[in-house]
Amino acid sequence: MLGIPKHDPVHALVPHTLEEPITGAEAGPLAGRSFMVKDLFAIAGRKTGNGNPEFYAAASPAPATAPAVATLLDSGAMLTGITICDEFFYSVLGTNAHYGQPVNPRAGRYVTGGSSCGSAAAVAAQMCDFALGSDTGGSIRVPASFCGLFGLRPTHGRIDMNGVTPMAPSFDTVGVLAADAELFRTVSRLLLQGDGRETPIERLILATDIVSECEASVDQLVWRTLDTLAPALPDVQHAEIAGETIVSWRAAFATIQGFEIQSTLLPFVRDNNVELGPGIKERFEIAAGISPEDAEDARQVRQTVAAHLKTILQPGTAIVLPTTPTQPPERNIPDGASFAEYRTRTLQNTCMAGLAGLPQISVPVGEAAGCPAGLSFIGWEGGDEALLDFAVGLSDLL
Repeated sequence: MLGIPKHDPVHALVPHTLEEPITGAEAGPLAGRSFMVKDLFAIAGRKTGNGNPEFYAAASPAPATAPAVATLLDSGAMLTGITICDEFFYSVLGTNAHYGQPVNPRAGRYVTGGSSCGSAAAVAAQMCDFALGSDTGGSIRVPASFCGLFGLRPTHGRIDMNGVTPMAPSFDTVGVLAADAELFRTVSRLLLQGDGRETPIERLILATDIVSECEASVDQLVWRTLDTLAPALPDVQHAEIAGETIVSWRAAFATIQGFEIQSTLLPFVRDNNVELGPGIKERFEIAAGISPEDAEDARQVRQTVAAHLKTILQPGTAIVLPTTPTQPPERNIPDGASFAEYRTRTLQNTCMAGLAGLPQISVPVGEAAGCPAGLSFIGWEGGDEALLDFAVGLSDLL
């Protein structure tokens, strides 16, 4: 059990974090465990900031606690903190111009990844046992990889999003971060709703086209890991999943995301003339210019991608790929023009699960160029539980 944090050594917490912990049920599968949540979950009687102090100042206290948080409290866990996120969640870097930048406990010179940056930093620093964040375009998977954690992006819609600030609703998911595989599975299974399709994973497809575009250190880690795990893995087939069309897949994701933001976050930003941080400001400007025609064209691409991936990912099959194509950028990288290439490359690894609404887990498998790195597995629709069981099985060997 990790108790109430007495200090914040990795700058993971927002200024308006909890003054006192919120205790859960006396008994339950998570009794004695502590957790933190990203600054977008409703907590009864408290305000949510979404990574922006102007939003926090204008917000009203929530009338009820988000069901995902309530489920964990009802299961015995204790909520001990509210964590920093990238401003309005519109980044995978792990910076915030207003609240500062959490420190990566596993690689101090480098970013945590975002936007669930504070949640990842808190877990990696053992400030809590596990944490909740959200994942729209990689916001759980990227910090999980960079901080050496397990991370789940569930099948779209399988974890309740009520009481969670929407960004791009057709992509938004609640996600889980943990350092311990068994706890990761327990927490995730408690949150998953509906019937899963729990076929054991019997076939893996390595996305060779994605691997070939990664930095050399990441590429080498993938092959080393697969070699190490070979005795415990089903046969690994090699195949191109997207080829050159991955560029259009990534663009379609970004277009749909930006268009949906016009109805969720952009109205507050415009109506209140919010002073956005660098990088975030420019992305909101781009989002504002996306036309309905652009969005419809992107949705057509999305339909094609989803059909393609779901044809491949029948129950029992998972796609294997590096969670991120690069090691973490150094902390002094500005969230501006020089960040664009990193973001573009990262989205080409993370966009597939979002476009098809499929579950993906990131498993910590070692280091690339001295930094933590994750290997990801994308499963079939409703295959979340099978992926979680698979991750626990791998953890014993890693």
